[in-house]
Amino acid sequence: MRLPGVRVDKAARYILAHPLGFALQVLRAFNANQGMMLAGAIAYYALLSLVPLLILSVIALSHWVDQSELLVALGRYLEWLVPSQSQAVLGDVNVFLDNSVSIGAVLLVTMLFFSSLAFGILEKAMGQIFAHRGLVFKRHRLVSALLPYGFVLALVVALLVLTVATIGLQTLAQESIVLFGIEWSLVGVSGLFFYLLGFTAETLIVASIYLTLPVGRMPVRHALIGALAAMSVWEIIRHMLVWYFTSLSKANVVYGSLTTAVVALFCMEIIAALLLVGAQVIAEYERLERG
Repeated sequence: MRLPGVRVDKAARYILAHPLGFALQVLRAFNANQGMMLAGAIAYYALLSLVPLLILSVIALSHWVDQSELLVALGRYLEWLVPSQSQAVLGDVNVFLDNSVSIGAVLLVTMLFFSSLAFGILEKAMGQIFAHRGLVFKRHRLVSALLPYGFVLALVVALLVLTVATIGLQTLAQESIVLFGIEWSLVGVSGLFFYLLGFTAETLIVASIYLTLPVGRMPVRHALIGALAAMSVWEIIRHMLVWYFTSLSKANVVYGSLTTAVVALFCMEIIAALLLVGAQVIAEYERLERG
C-alpha cells in the first residue's frame, strides 16, 4: 500500500519489508569492520582528551561567562556523556582550577594530541565503513590533518552557545507568567527545554561527524536520520546506566579510586560504538540504493 504523495525509494522499501534482515546485515558488517575494537580505541583517546578539553574550555570561556555558571552548565551536559559520573569529573576540573596551576600550554598540547588520535581513528573507521566511497572519492591529506582541530574548535564554540542558552533558561526558570488570572511557574517548562536543548545538540554534533568525516558527499537527511537513531538508542541506554550505577552497581567496591575512569571509559565506548553503528546503517542503506 502506497500513501498518496509519499515517495519511498527501493532501498527504503526493502528495509520496511525486511527490517530484521537489514539489522542483521548492519551488525554483520559492523562486526566485519571490527567496530567494537575501533570504538574502544576511540573511547580511550577521547577520555584522555576530555579533562584537558574541559579545563581549557572553562579557562577560555570564563572571559565571557561567569565561571560558577559555566561549571553548572558543564555538569548538566556532562551527565549526557558520562552518566552518574559528571560530578566526579567536575571535581577533578575544580581541583585544577582552585590550584591555579599555570600549565595551559601543556594542557593544550595534551588535548590536541589525544583529540587528533581519537579523530584520526574515527576517520579511519569511517573510511572502512564507507569503503565503497573510497573507490570513487579521495580526501587530501592536509584536510584530514586539519579536521580534528576544526572539530575541537567547533566543540568549544558549541559549548559557549550551550552555556549561554543554559544561563538564559535558568533565568527563565525563575520567572512565571499570568494567564487567565492564574500564575504559572516556568520551572517545568525550562526543564523540558534543557532536555531538548541537550538532545538536539548531541544529535547535531553526531550528524556533523557523519557529514564531514566520510569521504564524498552525504545527504543531510541521511546524516540526521543516522544521528537521531544513534542518539535515541543512547538516551535509552543512558537512563538504564543511571539507574544501574545509582541502584545496583558495585563498581566502587571493585575498582575503588579508578571507578570514575572505568565508568567514563565504558560509557564513552558505548557512545563510540553507537556512533559507528549509525554510520554503518547509512553505509548499508547506500549500498542498497546502489543495487
